Amino acid sequence: MSKYPNAINSLIAYLRKFPGVGSKTAERHAFQLLDWPDTQLQDFAKLLSNFKETIHPCPSCGCLLENALCAFCDPSKRDISSLCIIASPKDVYPIEETRVYKGLYHVIGGLLSPLDGKTPEDLHIGKLKERILKNEIRDVIIALDSTIEGDATALYLKEEMEDWGARVTRPAMGMPMGSSLDYIDGGTLARALIGRQNF
Repeated sequence: MSKYPNAINSLIAYLRKFPGVGSKTAERHAFQLLDWPDTQLQDFAKLLSNFKETIHPCPSCGCLLENALCAFCDPSKRDISSLCIIASPKDVYPIEETRVYKGLYHVIGGLLSPLDGKTPEDLHIGKLKERILKNEIRDVIIALDSTIEGDATALYLKEEMEDWGARVTRPAMGMPMGSSLDYIDGGTLARALIGRQNF
């Protein structure tokens, strides 16, 4: 026999899908939602139901859009000779907070991981090459996590880009091994971008 009513069990099961949320935390969140006012629950439900229609990736760079125009692709505000390769749309925000980098971005959608079924075909290298050649990109920064998967992906990208005519660099000092861009403070990330080295 189930510990809680079916609706609560179903909600707990969904909440457990979030990274780092175990059974106990999911239970606390579920019961917290029961205490929310009806209007707040309705607003939350409406937000969730329209979430993927409101927020979608830019067809050019892969960063998240809420409006028709992508702020990260605007040639009047960005240096179109520079391109920063990132794994996920969320990686753009810590880089932007440094106020050091002013170029374009390109989201590859993950890191190489054969165990997770992430292969070179998933990186869409053709689209990346097209952007670099079309925009005559001179400087490419590979800003991926400093992990085994991130390093393997960076090395693969570097080898693919050898004949594309762009200088390829990686963020340098201050990026500890095994680190994710999410957990690096803004000052350290800014120094790493400024002090990037040829890769």
